[in-house]
Amino acid sequence: MKKDIILSGVGGQGILSIATVIGKAALKEDLFMKQAEVHGMSQRGGDVQSNLRISDRPIASDLIPLGKCDLIISLEPMESLRYLPYLSPEGWLVTNEVPYINIPNYPDAEHLHKEFDKLPHKIILNVDKVAKEIGSTRVANIVLLGATIPFLGISYERIQESIREIFERKGEEIVAMNLKALAAGKEIAEQLM
Repeated sequence: MKKDIILSGVGGQGILSIATVIGKAALKEDLFMKQAEVHGMSQRGGDVQSNLRISDRPIASDLIPLGKCDLIISLEPMESLRYLPYLSPEGWLVTNEVPYINIPNYPDAEHLHKEFDKLPHKIILNVDKVAKEIGSTRVANIVLLGATIPFLGISYERIQESIREIFERKGEEIVAMNLKALAAGKEIAEQLM
């Protein structure tokens, strides 16, 4: 088993929380893991990207080569386009469709969708809307994580356990909301596949 994952978004969206949940779940399954992160000037709204490599064998490098990424997980649609050259022909893109417009010449939705339409394997969903229906926009990242479950190669139960452990200090209500968000994302991905 080997999965090369790129996570992308902008600061404050929860990309690194997704990486933490996946990493913790991978370790629970006795997998090897390497991670490299880029924090966009360490500020809210700056580019945030993480390379996450998971395997049942030792991993030499923490960086994913061009054309070798199995999965791009993106909370921001334009940021997902930035990393498409890394996606393998069999790879999947799972992205939020709602832009975080933080630059003056942000591409219009039509342009973004034209680029996404070129991809054979994609899940594009409005995680903000789903999170709001669950009760908090703060779980949008976990909705997106749920939509990646079919492609992660890590059991759903291990992801659930990791969410429980990471969020337990915030109380049972927060844990329950995050688990509900995970389930909602998983269900959407299964319907769109």
